[in-house]
Amino acid sequence: MAEGLAQGLSGALLELRRLLDGELFPLAVGEVETDRRARRELVGQLDDYLLPRLAAIDAPLLAVVGGSTGAGKSTLVNSLVGERVSRAGVLRPTTLAPTLVTHPGDAAWFVAGHVLPGLPRVTGGGQGEPGALRVVEDARVPAGLALLDAPDIDSVVTANRELAAQLLAAADLWLFVTTAARYADEVPWGFLRTARERSTALAVILQRVPGDAAGPVGRDLTRLLEENGLGGTPLFVVPELALPEEDAALPAEVVRPVREWLEGLSADAQARARVVRQTLAGALDSLATRVPALAGAVERQRAAAGELRRLAERSYTSGMAAFDEGMRDGTLLRGEVLARWQDFIGTGDLMRSLESRIGRMRDRVVAVFTGRPAAARELRTALESGVEALVRSVADGAAERAVDAWLAVPAGRDLLERAGVARAGRLGRASPDLAGRAERAVRDWQGYVLDLVRTEGAERRGAARAASFGVNGLGLLLMLAVFASTGGLTGLEIGIAGGTSVLSQKVLEAVFGDQAVRKLTENARDDLRRRVRELMDGEQGRFTALLDDLTGPDPDELRAAAAAVRERRRELPEGKPR
Repeated sequence: MAEGLAQGLSGALLELRRLLDGELFPLAVGEVETDRRARRELVGQLDDYLLPRLAAIDAPLLAVVGGSTGAGKSTLVNSLVGERVSRAGVLRPTTLAPTLVTHPGDAAWFVAGHVLPGLPRVTGGGQGEPGALRVVEDARVPAGLALLDAPDIDSVVTANRELAAQLLAAADLWLFVTTAARYADEVPWGFLRTARERSTALAVILQRVPGDAAGPVGRDLTRLLEENGLGGTPLFVVPELALPEEDAALPAEVVRPVREWLEGLSADAQARARVVRQTLAGALDSLATRVPALAGAVERQRAAAGELRRLAERSYTSGMAAFDEGMRDGTLLRGEVLARWQDFIGTGDLMRSLESRIGRMRDRVVAVFTGRPAAARELRTALESGVEALVRSVADGAAERAVDAWLAVPAGRDLLERAGVARAGRLGRASPDLAGRAERAVRDWQGYVLDLVRTEGAERRGAARAASFGVNGLGLLLMLAVFASTGGLTGLEIGIAGGTSVLSQKVLEAVFGDQAVRKLTENARDDLRRRVRELMDGEQGRFTALLDDLTGPDPDELRAAAAAVRERRRELPEGKPR
């Protein structure tokens, strides 16, 4: 029955572990470094302790010897074993590769990598590289229990501090070492409070205590343990001794109380099981608060990503608004388009006599359309180039606004930095291939306009008049009608562009009727907007693609996984502290 329960709990933990895989916190939101560290610690404890321990409840007990710099951890391990198995000395940091000392009968469990599977193993006489786990076999270590000499929790080397925290999280039992001079330091108490919060089995060794201070210091440390919710923690006091050399072992009688306590623990299977279950249950219970906290942090990440997405969307919505304004304000009837219009149809008498002699003007327009195909092509090309230039301009503006908006918030700055400075610089401008895509889109639109004219001309009674102008000619006039406003023009440009608009409108109305012209113009304008919107969506996609890459679990799935673990945890037999 117990095996089935463990398997069910392991399955719940494996699902939680799956959800924690990958980068949960890619954006600089809130205390993101704290969130990232909390995730790393939780994943480490799942991989290094919870899953392997549940797989083998009766495996040897792992006691990690941890503490501050210079507390004498390695000296204590060597003294307990009775052999120099771990390096001790005055240089800091001393413990580069953590050393695990185990009875030969238990060595296979630790060498196989069941516990701390991410650390490479070094066996035999090798010292090991930083980050490796050195496994030493010694028959003087009690069977069923291993000692692991961890790096300093306050090491000047960040990797050592992180490794020390990882090793302590993988322990069944902490042997926390401090000194009479440093027992009140805040860093050790931060770890001790973590042990309390997770109900980790714990013993404290107070070393280097002057003989006349043993009583007062011991009582003060006991008081601090009680005030921090750790009353009843086994406390061993090791007096200060003048050793012949720095790495000399402590006399056997000095460490005998600690050794006998450990030997009694290893010899008592029930006591050992209680230690394992106490620490295991405490680690499982801690998930009830640690996982929901991570879920809340994931929600903040999602909210920040959503805000960045909205900033990009607003930038390109503004770009579309700028394109709409460019269609209305006469911008596209400036410059080259005006010049080509003059070449195509002329101004002067044509413009001045338009209102009073629309019939004769229509005849002249027909003549122009049928007699000057080269000029018509040039006008159409100029209009095409003008639309393309407007698209590129609004795309550049939208990209610049999007980058500026992202740079204004920490999450956006962080994301752009992750994308790389060069890539972020490219994001501030339109895509290099936009010009080609815009050209194809405008040409497709012109083809759509010609199809509109062709269809409308075939359905009208005035099909003969439509045929006299030709599909290309009427299509060109309809394209000009799309940009009929002259709000952005001044002086002579108003007269020319206004005449262009009026003439186009009058000729189209004479052929199709005013209602049909309004519908044709509306359809042509909407189709152009749709095509430009697709181009803008593609440009915006360069920003949203950065957000789409930020994959992570659903916060509710994390909470549900924690709830599943909590349900299975209730089925685990309770362990009582020794």
